[in-house]
Amino acid sequence: MIHIHEFVDGGLGHSSYLIDLGNKTAALIDPPRFPIPHESLAAQEHLRIAWTIDTHSHADYVTGSPGIVVRDGATFVAPAASHLETPHHPVQDGDRIALSDAVSLVAIATPGHTPDHHAYLLEEHGAPVGLFTGGSLMVGSVGRTDLCGPDLTVPLAHDMYRSLIRFDDLADDLVMYPTHGAGSFCGAPGGSERISTLGRERAVNPMLRTASEDDFVDRLVGGFGTFPSYFARLPEVNRRGPHRIDALPNLERLPPDDFERQVAQGALVIDARPFVAFGTGHIAKSLSNTLRPVFASWLGWLVDPDRPLLFVLDDDQDRADLVRQCLDVGLERLAGELDGGLTAWTHSGRPIETIPVVGPDRFAPTLIDVRQANEFDGGHVPGAVNVEVAAVSATALSASPITVMCGHGERAMTAASLLVSAGHHGVSVFDGGPDSWVEATGRQLTRA
Repeated sequence: MIHIHEFVDGGLGHSSYLIDLGNKTAALIDPPRFPIPHESLAAQEHLRIAWTIDTHSHADYVTGSPGIVVRDGATFVAPAASHLETPHHPVQDGDRIALSDAVSLVAIATPGHTPDHHAYLLEEHGAPVGLFTGGSLMVGSVGRTDLCGPDLTVPLAHDMYRSLIRFDDLADDLVMYPTHGAGSFCGAPGGSERISTLGRERAVNPMLRTASEDDFVDRLVGGFGTFPSYFARLPEVNRRGPHRIDALPNLERLPPDDFERQVAQGALVIDARPFVAFGTGHIAKSLSNTLRPVFASWLGWLVDPDRPLLFVLDDDQDRADLVRQCLDVGLERLAGELDGGLTAWTHSGRPIETIPVVGPDRFAPTLIDVRQANEFDGGHVPGAVNVEVAAVSATALSASPITVMCGHGERAMTAASLLVSAGHHGVSVFDGGPDSWVEATGRQLTRA
């Protein structure tokens, strides 16, 4: 009997799966670049990973399937329409893959999220037991169709509508396993749960309850927000095949002299410490991006992948997690970290800069809220101006003092560090978000 294990990267909103095929072999669905927990579970359960299967050319992370082929000898199954240059078994609509004597996978062409997208129907003894929907049908939503550019956004939205109809003959109680979910930029806003049934989605998913195809397209396209710039780059990385990296490398520890030399040669300093620590003191022109589950999304959005990256960390922060997140989004030029952290920098006599972290009683005349537009519309401080983090550097802002805010403080400090690096003076960061502002002032938020 098969058993399906789910693995979630909450920062990328990415779910991947290991299917125990019941014969001491396993299949992976949409594995990440470093499927460490997947391979650990397989070893623990004495399973050989025989298959690795991608639903489409991913834009939000580097696929782990080519590496699994090399390490585990697995067969890599992917849509023929992906035109991959890495060794794989291409499938087209209706193809059936026998994963074991009892278990098979049926490919269902479901263009929409991407032109090459396929869902996979899992069958045991000929009966459907699961549907891996990738970036097509998601919990409470569907995949976005604008990742391939504005010219294809509407045509792919029509494709998405027709693709979803292909699930109509499947039973209500069939469990669906999406790849994208809460926290992912790959879908229209949806629910927080990650696994559902077709019947539940038919009952509550607004995108399955539209009046017509045109209504579906209008609602879908009208709900898109911005997405990370690196999404334009990774599909080609995945099509050609990522660089082989079988184990997470260690960050080289650089003394202040070597660290400063690399900065002078063009490396960018990423300060991954908590935002309040960054505000208290940091190296000039460094970018604040607190190490947390969404670290990779924002870093991939804001930095040039060809520029070497240097890091400032606290002693207790997880270097392996930082390296993994960088490599997951294709940032591979990791030049090292400051040995001894900021303490070593200041003890060497080198200067630091500060950005004040303030309460609501010390707001500057201009208040910038750098959350996503849909977050801002859901409730913001009266008088605040919405400029998303990724747009801060390209937006003409008042030369007067500015306070920057977000939901908690991390994104606000990222934006503030960009502003200060660009020469803006009088920048401060609100320690908190809209909810803490309401609690402190007793006033109400403005809603769109």
